[in-house]
This record gives sequence, C-alpha cells and structure tokens, in this order.
Amino acid sequence: MRKLLYSLLAGMMVVTLVVGMAPSGALASSHREAPLISTDPTADNTDLYAFVSPDAPDTVTIIANYIPLEEPAGGPNFASFDDSVLYAIHIDNTGDAKDDITYQFRFKTKIVNGNTFLYNTNQIGAGPGYANWNVRQTYTVTRVKGGDDDGTALGKNITTSPVNIGPRSTPNHADLAAAAVKTLSGGIKVFAGQRDDPFFVDLGSIFDLGGLRPFNAAHVIPLTTDPGVDGVGGYNTHTIAMQIPISQLKGPQGQMIIGIYASASRQKIRILGGDGTVKNNDGWVQVSRLGNPLVNEVIIPLGKKDYWNSQAPSKDSQFVSSYTDPELAGLVNFLYPALPDTRTTGRSDLVAILLTGLDLTSTAGVNLNFTGNTKADLLRLNMGIAPTAAVGAGNPMGVLAGDLAGFPNGRRLEDDVTDIELRAVADGYGSVVNSLTGLPNNSPNNQVGDGVNENDMPFLSSFPYVATPHQGYEHTHHQVGSTTTPPLP
Repeated sequence: MRKLLYSLLAGMMVVTLVVGMAPSGALASSHREAPLISTDPTADNTDLYAFVSPDAPDTVTIIANYIPLEEPAGGPNFASFDDSVLYAIHIDNTGDAKDDITYQFRFKTKIVNGNTFLYNTNQIGAGPGYANWNVRQTYTVTRVKGGDDDGTALGKNITTSPVNIGPRSTPNHADLAAAAVKTLSGGIKVFAGQRDDPFFVDLGSIFDLGGLRPFNAAHVIPLTTDPGVDGVGGYNTHTIAMQIPISQLKGPQGQMIIGIYASASRQKIRILGGDGTVKNNDGWVQVSRLGNPLVNEVIIPLGKKDYWNSQAPSKDSQFVSSYTDPELAGLVNFLYPALPDTRTTGRSDLVAILLTGLDLTSTAGVNLNFTGNTKADLLRLNMGIAPTAAVGAGNPMGVLAGDLAGFPNGRRLEDDVTDIELRAVADGYGSVVNSLTGLPNNSPNNQVGDGVNENDMPFLSSFPYVATPHQGYEHTHHQVGSTTTPPLP
C-alpha cells in the first residue's frame, strides 16, 4: 500500500525512474508547476517529447507543448500562442549541457476584421487563404548554432492551425491541421497549432494527498477503490512540432545521443499604455523550461521553483540534493504506512536517470543515453536506437519493460510515464531494468499505477502525430480510465 503511494509520489518526485514524463497535476509534466508561471499559461511548457520517427526513421520528432489544461470552449478569444513570448527548442549534441542548436519560434497575430467580435465570420475554409478565419497567427522559425550565431531563418510567415471550434465553424479540422504542416529548407517539417493534450494521468487523485484510485484502500486515509480518471482528458494544448533529419542533429564527432529541453522567454520590461497597448523590450529572460517531466513539480521546493525555471540546464548541479534526498519519498512513507519504506537519501539512481543518462554497456552492451558527468535536466535521446513500433503502438512502459526506444530514452506520446515513474521511485524497476542495472525490483511496487494507461484520443500515424484537438461544441472532461494497471510482461 505504502508502496503504492510511494511509487506515486516518487514518480512525481522525479519523473524519476528510468522512465518518464507526465503532464499536469500530480504527475504532471509541467502543468502549473511553479508559482509565477502558473499565472502565465501562454508561456508555460507542459510537456516535451522526442523520439525517432517510426515512419521516417532517418528523422527525429520533437514535440513541445504549451498552455496547460486548455478549455476547448474558450471563445470568443480562444487560446493561442503569445506574440510576446520567445518559444525555443534547445539541442545539446556534445554532452556539455550547453546549446549547440536552438530552434526559435516567434508568433504574430493578425485580425482581419476588427469590427466584429468573431474568431471566424463563417465556416473556416481548408483551401488557400483559410477563408473566414478572422483571428490568424503566423510564425517564423530561426535556427541558431552555438552561442554566437545570430541565427538563420528557416521559414517565415508560416500559418498555424486554427482551433477546433465545432461542426459549423471547423467541420474539416483535420484538413485545416494537415494544411499547417510545412516543409522547410533542409527537409525539416514543422507544425504549430492546437492539439489534444497527449498527457494522461489521474491528476485529481494524485494531488489529493498522493492518492491512486485503484489502491485507495491502502492509503493512510482510505477510500473506496475505483478506476483511474484521466484528469487531462478533454483538454487541449498548443503544440510546436518539428521533424528533423538525424544528420542535422548529430554532434561534430558524429555523436548520436542528444539532450533536449524546451523553453519560453519574455522580455524584461513590459509597459502598459493608457490606450490598451503593450510594449516589451530590454532583452529576453527565461521564465519556463522543461526537459524531463515532474522535476519542477515535485522535486524542486516551492522557494526555488521560479528560480529553477530561470536557470540553464548546465547549472543544475546546484539542485542535486533535491534529487538524492527527495522530499517526496518521505511523503510516500508517511501516506502509505503499510508499505515497506522507500529510500529517502542517496538516490543516485534518480540522478542518473534525470541528470546524466544511463550507460548500460556493461550489462546490455548499449549506452542508452549517458552524455557524461555534467548534471543537467535534459530529455536525452539515443538517435541510433530504432523505433520498435508505430506511434501509439509501442510498449507504453518503455525501458522499464525492455523497450529501449521508450522513456527514459527520449519520450514517446504513448509512454505511460506516470506508472513508470511511480514504479521507479518506489524501487519497483521491473525485471528487465533490474537485471540490467541492479536497481531494486520490489513487489508489488513494480505493479502500482494510477489506473489511467492511455490517452483519451488516438494518436495520428504521421507527423505531427499528436491527436486532433477536442472541439468546443462537444467534449467531455475527466474520463474514466482502466480499472487496473497491467503488470509488466
């Protein structure tokens, strides 16, 4: 019992395990994770994914999501990217935790007809020009190499996908979204626009004192056992997706392991004019970042969360004690007293999984994603490990179940990072990882979970892979998930 919560807490605490990233809320990747950014949703990173593309294995797909728990029925001013935010995807391909390649995204909103309150004046057309779309966004993609490059514009005035309003306004939303996929110079594909939030987790229960509905009876405050409920189900997010040839991401010596994080930055000074206008200037300040999930939510203490968001990953050694001696582990022990105590100090396993990557050469003959001794919160991906299945069809337990193409080797959309992290933090690493690393495989810790095992919408089979967003006209929140969490094979 105690194992259960403890697995849950643990999972939060560190996205800990050899696995992955969860979204919002309790085991949320980065939904409302720090005091300041929770009041600034358009600059809030929610999740980051990176994987070798199953249908284009010579490329890597990177997906950075922003705006947590986006209500589909948000008219007349529907959610959108923020014109005053600098969105970026950062790549380290040399193992020093510093940016070698950065892709920057700047958005611009245009109101076609300012004499109406409508987002669209009639059904939005899928052909050239997006007829009747009144509030439009375009963006520019710039690639910056190293710290001194001013950047190269890869694409300008690229149109985002409109939001999914309903059967009258956007009856062909899939076509609208497909038209927003563009190929830039060098064969890079990009997409920006509204999508279904691909994270799945029982937020409502996890943040209610670390509860897991399938294991409610084991909690220090017991409740009736119930199926898990997807607290992110029915909500949307805004996605920036890139599909990049591996040849453009490899290091100068042909390094195939990269570290990735996404960020959002604002300018230092914001001036509000008496006429309702806003002016921003005086340089950029990072206000949000995300590599591995759950780190800022449950590992970094409240007093340091906003500071953590402002720091570059290369400076993460200052936070190491929060990984090795996690507060969450102690909470698990307290909330689930019937379970064997989890380790609360000396958690070098969490440091390896989240800050340096794992080298399994001595046991499995493969460097999974170890990038060196520099400690940095980066989502590490070995681009040399081929995908094992189509998007949505891989083993959702990733490395924990022996699927080296899954978390914590990058993160696929289907990876059940909540369960993975819970089991890892609870020292239930599973027989495969246990045999490869010697880490604990306590039972029943290796079977705990929140009862939500898959996304509420099917993923696409091709880029950008993230599911079609929920429409404002008809959607449902908090959908019931699985009754039980399946054990490892």
